[in-house]
Amino acid sequence: MASPLDETDQRILAELAQDGRMSMRTLAETLHISRANAYARVERLRASGVIKGFRADVDPVAAGLGTSAYVTLNLRQAEWRVVGEQLRALPGVVHIALVGGEFDVILLVRVKDNADLGRLVLDVIQEMPGVVSTRTLLVFEEPDPLPSPATAQPR
Repeated sequence: MASPLDETDQRILAELAQDGRMSMRTLAETLHISRANAYARVERLRASGVIKGFRADVDPVAAGLGTSAYVTLNLRQAEWRVVGEQLRALPGVVHIALVGGEFDVILLVRVKDNADLGRLVLDVIQEMPGVVSTRTLLVFEEPDPLPSPATAQPR
């Protein structure tokens, strides 16, 4: 079992969640710790899988992906793994979650326009063996994301 994160680890996560390109020097100065301590802690957090990676936060609309939707799927249960691998390979699918409730899977998809969304859902996803039904929920607006619980600062 991984060791619990202390207050400094939590503060490192919060700072890096705000600016993943922050230099170790700036991180150390912000948190009032040594650069060696900052390097060691970030490396430990990365090696233990707490920090999964660093990536650009891309605005999908500015990148030409003006249509977003959540697509729910009902599946034949025995085919989840095969369908899951096929879904992971689809361009435009940015998040996949196996869930409990009235449907089995929820996807977040980002595509150029409604025509591309229709092709993806009707011509590709619904035609996959194992997919029983789909339901598409068009996203009208996305406010800025909330901080994750691990990086939220106490009030």
